[in-house]
Amino acid sequence: MKIQAVFFDMGGTIETFCFTRELRLKAVPVLRALMETHGIHLEDTDEQLLEVITAGLNRYKQWSIASMEELPSARIWCDYIFADRDIDREALSAISEPLMVLLESRFYQRALRPEVPAVLQAIHEMGIQMGVISNVGSLGLVPDNLKEYGIFEYFSTIVLSSAYGRRKPDPAIFHYAARLANVPASACLYIGDRVTRDIDGARRAGFGKAVQIRHHFEHGEDDTGAQPDAVIEDMTGLLEILRADRQSAEKPAPHPRIRGLVFDAGDLLYFRAERGAKFKAFLAELGMTLDPQHSEKKKAAEFQAYRGQISHSEYREAIVRLYNITQPELIERGKQALIDDDANVVFFEGVAETLLKLKAQGYLLGIVTDTANSLSAKLNWFERGGFGHVWDSIISSMDIGVRKPDPSIYQAALRQLGLSPSQAVFVGHRNYELEGARAVGMTTIAFNYDPDAQADCYIAQFCELVDAVAKV
Repeated sequence: MKIQAVFFDMGGTIETFCFTRELRLKAVPVLRALMETHGIHLEDTDEQLLEVITAGLNRYKQWSIASMEELPSARIWCDYIFADRDIDREALSAISEPLMVLLESRFYQRALRPEVPAVLQAIHEMGIQMGVISNVGSLGLVPDNLKEYGIFEYFSTIVLSSAYGRRKPDPAIFHYAARLANVPASACLYIGDRVTRDIDGARRAGFGKAVQIRHHFEHGEDDTGAQPDAVIEDMTGLLEILRADRQSAEKPAPHPRIRGLVFDAGDLLYFRAERGAKFKAFLAELGMTLDPQHSEKKKAAEFQAYRGQISHSEYREAIVRLYNITQPELIERGKQALIDDDANVVFFEGVAETLLKLKAQGYLLGIVTDTANSLSAKLNWFERGGFGHVWDSIISSMDIGVRKPDPSIYQAALRQLGLSPSQAVFVGHRNYELEGARAVGMTTIAFNYDPDAQADCYIAQFCELVDAVAKV
């Protein structure tokens, strides 16, 4: 598939950066002055304060790399940088964003790669969308710098880990960007300077191409991983890659009409053989059992979670609290038990092999899922199954606020895949979701289906899907 969108890393890619201890030491009085204007007075010398900030940032960096989570700036300053200091958390939280912008701008010397404006103009003239996916602690640094460089208007999509809450190389942040751009993941190119964050993340998300640009800065970290499609020294090399892509021959369509398949997820790709076992065991430790009387309250929380009105964390806490559990430690244990139950998935026989075969044949593959789980969690399950990278679109009820059979959830997948309803097959198992797909004009195939399921085609084994699609 031709590249339709190019996503750029920021630091090390659009701009170069470096730092020295002297540079950072000069920035400390600026940070101190901002804190003092808000009633936060520290007795440390500038050298001591620099050490405190550096040590806190390093602690946070190690945690965020391991977890792939990005915390709000207030949590970074309160829980990592000044975790051991008796500082008014409310006052510190109130200025955490400007503090983070100051830190990220003053602790580094940043400069736009000189060839970037001309390259962006050339890509714009090709009719290719552009966006940014950046790991960053603040909300303001990236847009501020893009505006300062005079290139902000080129980017239709800007995704920051500080806003999304997940960091590269989590494939979820790449999928999120592709969805905002309404472009299939396999039609996206990502360019960045780091293999472990940029190339690995783009590969895991199924981006069509992953390009590394050299940035001569010693990070002191292991940077081995997936092989990039190309390695370039400056941004002009990207134009050669895009021009070659535009001139390459399109792969023949696998079917005279059908171009893509959209799948339900739970009880279609996977099932849970021991549904709820971990949470039952947790309750048993406390001398409790599952209470059917809580079902209506659970449905109310589920209604909110499945539509993104509350987070998956809030949803799980609501379930735990149904049992009058109020101790923070027990709430966290209960939530973890629910997470472990959700992650305990078993894939139907033939799912991985069939999806990989359909992908190799050139079909676009998407998911439409009603869920209270994060995209990051589901992609992690799929990676364990060996097919995390095959998806061109993943539409979650949590992300768009509606559930099947609402037509808009199917239409969101079709828009991102660039398909008309007649060009897509929906594969499901429940009658209401199959009816919803048929109502928007999609062909339907049922697998592991309920007795009342009505579909255009039925398969008993998942591996039969390849032949079934060919005959549609």
